[in-house]
This record gives sequence, C-alpha cells and structure tokens, in this order.
Amino acid sequence: MASPLKIRRIDSRQSDARAELAELRARLSPGGDVVSESGRQRTIAVFGEPLSPGQVAGRICRDVQNHGLAAVLDYSKRIDGVELTEAALRVPPEEMAAAHGAAEPAFLSTLRLIRDTLLEFQRALLHRDVRLSRDDGSFLAQRYLPIRRVGICVPGGAAAYPSTVLMTAVPAQAAGVQEIAVVAPPTKFGAYNNDLLATCHELGIREVYRVGGAQAVAALAYGIAGLPKVDKIVGPGNLFVALAKKHVFGDVDIDSIAGPSEVVVIADDSTRPDFIAADLIAQAEHAPGSGVLITWSDRVFRETASELERQLAQLERGQQARESLEQFGALIFVQSAREAAAVANELAAEHLHISCENAEELLASIPHCGAAFLGNYSPVAVGDYVAGPSHVLPTGGTARWASGLSANSFLRSSSVIHFSRERLQQAADLVRTMSEKEGLTAHGQSVTIRL
Repeated sequence: MASPLKIRRIDSRQSDARAELAELRARLSPGGDVVSESGRQRTIAVFGEPLSPGQVAGRICRDVQNHGLAAVLDYSKRIDGVELTEAALRVPPEEMAAAHGAAEPAFLSTLRLIRDTLLEFQRALLHRDVRLSRDDGSFLAQRYLPIRRVGICVPGGAAAYPSTVLMTAVPAQAAGVQEIAVVAPPTKFGAYNNDLLATCHELGIREVYRVGGAQAVAALAYGIAGLPKVDKIVGPGNLFVALAKKHVFGDVDIDSIAGPSEVVVIADDSTRPDFIAADLIAQAEHAPGSGVLITWSDRVFRETASELERQLAQLERGQQARESLEQFGALIFVQSAREAAAVANELAAEHLHISCENAEELLASIPHCGAAFLGNYSPVAVGDYVAGPSHVLPTGGTARWASGLSANSFLRSSSVIHFSRERLQQAADLVRTMSEKEGLTAHGQSVTIRL
C-alpha cells in the first residue's frame, strides 16, 4: 500500500506562505543546475567527470559544431546506447510510408480531424501584411514571410508523442514553412515508433532523423552531413534539450527553454474535487510535471487531497505522478478569489484552469499564463490534443513575458519604405536635426544630396 501523498500544503494565512510560494516557483524554474544522484553517476560514466547539466549540454553542442556527424553518432552510442551509421540516421521514405499504411484507420482519421481543426485556428490568427499609402506615391509597409527551414524536437523516452508533431508542424505549415525536419531519439517511442512515423507521413513531413537529446539540437542548429541546418528549433524535450536550445540560440531561433509541464487550477465551491484531482494528475504524469490547486473553499481543499489519493492508486502512471506532485505540486488555501488571482499571476503557469463560477471575469485579473482553460468542461487535455492553439507553451513563470507557439512564431517580419521626392523634402529637416544631434552628419548629407 502506498504511503500518504506528501504534497506541499500552503495556507496563505501562515507567516511562511510567501517563502513557500517562492520555493515552489524556484522548483519549476528551468535553471538546469539540479541533478539527481543517478544522473550524476551517469554523467560521470559518459564524460568522466561530474559536469552540471548546463556543462553537459554545452560540451555536446560544441563537439557537434566542431566534429559534425561523427560527434552525433558518438553521443548516440554513448548516451542512447545505439550504434548508428550515416545511412541509418535518416528514416527512409519507404519506412514512413509503410508505417502509414499499417496505421489504424481510426488513428489516421483522428490525425486528419485534429490537423484540420489546428489549421483553421492557426490560419485565422496569422499576421497580415500592412501597407500605409500616401497621396504623393510614398508608402510604408510591413510584410510577413515564413521561415525557410524549421527543426522539430519530438521526445521519445517514456512515451510516443504524435501530438507534438501535430502541435508544432501544423502551425509551421499554416505559416507557409516549406522545409520541416523532425528529430526524435532512436528508441521504440521515438524515431522507431510507427505511430510517430505515420503522423509525419500524413502531414507530408519527409525528413525524420533518428537522433535525440542535446546532440539533436546541435545537429539542427549547426548542420551535419545528411542533415542541413535549420533556421529555428521548436518542440519539447528533457532538461538537456532545453539547455542545448539555450546554448544554440543566436545561431538559430528557438521557441523557449522549457521546464516541467504545469497546471494551476483555481477552484471554488462549485468545482468538483474529482475533476480537480484528475487535472492535477494529468500534468503530473508527465514526470516531471506540476499540479497546483488554489482555492478559498475549505471543503474543496480537503476533498481534493482525498481524491488525489484515490485516483493515483488507480492509474497506470500513478507512481510517477505521485512523485511529481510531491516534488512540484501544491495545494494552496487562500482567503478570496482576489487573492487566488494574485497567487496565480505570480506563478504565471503554463496552463491556468479557472474551474469556477465567473471564470472569464476572474481571468481578466490574471494576465500571466501560457493558456487559460475556463469552466468545468475545459480540461487541459483538450488543449494538449484537439482544441486549436498549440500545446507548446511558456513554463517556469516565463508566461510573464513569453507567448505560446503559434503560426506567427514561424513568420519573420520586415519593413518596406518607399519615399517620393516630395515626401523626402518634408522629412529632410527632421533627419538633419537628428543626425546633427547624434554627430552622424553623413546621415543628413545622404538626404541633402538628393534635394
């Protein structure tokens, strides 16, 4: 029999509540300095010294940048235990076609329905070109163009994630990206997984590579033999993937540096505790994953704790979810809806589920969240799989300034300026004044010479 769930309980009336909230926020930060003892020993076995996760990611990226394919194949052997050749790195098109042909018709139908739903939403939110014309023939414009080539990281350690392909590739396709390269670890849940390959084939993705971890990120960023470099890297992964993306940012664009998946549920007396418990566990089963309840209902606070115990005992990944809740979860008791909003805003969670009355009204006072789910019948799972927005969202409090992935993430904008002689004449004195103030007189002269 499992021991009682040791989830953090925070009461805002207690003097140490602020410190406990700060400690919880720190646990969810993607800082990358904490490593388990087993992870430390594995690092020593691979690298010969106890490097931090950040040092590991940096070394792998530098090795791939300097030595290319040889380094990728070496790390695949040392870390993943898989010996690959250059020829075996890319999944053959006939293997992808065979996986698609063998897929269950119901699964393919599901993929198509989700793809169409995603496309409808992602195309609706696309930035549109802007043009401001003047009577003299001059104009200003802002144009949006798709990124040429994108790399998508798909996890494949403990489970297969066709949904990650959908939630990253479809927004890119909606934006008009022409070249998409998918990387997934050489495992049964990664690039050897038929469902994953069938999903890629269904979406028209023809580049899938058997490489994972930090070495996959580096291969996408710098390019190696058989895998041309990309312009942007998106998609989730473990801590080493996140830190590798941080390392290569600047050589390429990235979506985010993601930490554990997380949900904050705000509940009142109208919310069913069994719904709340299911929502918290659904995020915790990512392992690592965080589930946090904020409520001002004493009954909901108590009954949710009991429901967590009951449901955890019945689920296949109950033990993993239990460990995640004990490490990253919390039940927070507050005095009012206003205080609940303040705490949620401070946590700035990836997923915010306002599962109470007047949910939309309460959302107006919580600007900081990756995605909001309103009402008792909008669980985060619909956002993970079918709703329309991408499930790639800011974590670790970064929703204070970061946005979730969307079709617009795959557009780059540039301005277009066309001045007539008349328009230049009108602006000349302004340019000359500013150029003189800044001591850049050649700027002013470049206007004067034309007039």
